[in-house]
Amino acid sequence: MAKISASDVAKLRKMTGAGMMDCKNALTESDCDFDQAIDILRKKGQKVAGKRADRDASEGAVLAKNSIDGKRAAIISLNCETDFVAKNDDFVKFANQILDLAIEKNPATLEELLSLELNGAKISEEIINQTGVIGEKVELAYYDKIEGESVSSYIHMGNKLATIAGFSKAIDENAGKDIVMQIAAMNPVAVDKDDVPQNVIDKEIEIGKELAIQEGKPADLAEKIAVGRLNKFFKENTLLNQQWVKDNKKTIRDFLKEVDAEAKVLGFKRYAIG
Repeated sequence: MAKISASDVAKLRKMTGAGMMDCKNALTESDCDFDQAIDILRKKGQKVAGKRADRDASEGAVLAKNSIDGKRAAIISLNCETDFVAKNDDFVKFANQILDLAIEKNPATLEELLSLELNGAKISEEIINQTGVIGEKVELAYYDKIEGESVSSYIHMGNKLATIAGFSKAIDENAGKDIVMQIAAMNPVAVDKDDVPQNVIDKEIEIGKELAIQEGKPADLAEKIAVGRLNKFFKENTLLNQQWVKDNKKTIRDFLKEVDAEAKVLGFKRYAIG
């Protein structure tokens, strides 16, 4: 049997990120065959992942980024079990590697992203391996993207919240940043009132009618009162109609017109954990 040196263990640890004892045991089992040792560690990762499949991965890192040409942006959430792991530099680095690949390859869905190859293996397999290395459940919980003539992205401090937005024209970088920060702060449900899903509108009308009746208003007026409250809902919950957080005398529509009267917000994505 080959003698396992400290430098061999350190080398395998650097290659895989696994713990010192895990690396030593894998090298011993493989008779110091590094390729086989890596396979052993991957299998250990799969075993750990299976044991932790029912755990709640409610912490993690939410990251967003623009493509080099500034016409695409992507957002991901790599989740884990504890905030301690979420703040680990290696965990955040791994999340950034996934995000960079998403920007480069532009997959259509989360499933397509998971099937892309990273470090010689599918992302889904690398995530299983990370579960073995870290000892916590790790999962890619969210991925989405947006395109436009220009895009903006924002990651809130602590990597718990990120936003992206696409625009019909190239706009000032600082203006784009202001809009994605608005999305982060005010969590709109849609760009404009015409974009609000019908089921959301129906729900708000129903709530408004119920509140009016509880307040003692006549049933025949409840519908009108509910519609009036719906207009307030649109002002508070659709991006273009919201008051701008930096100047509440302006709506985001007003602000965008000042930046470029012809520019439109094509869409946005917002994701938060915790």
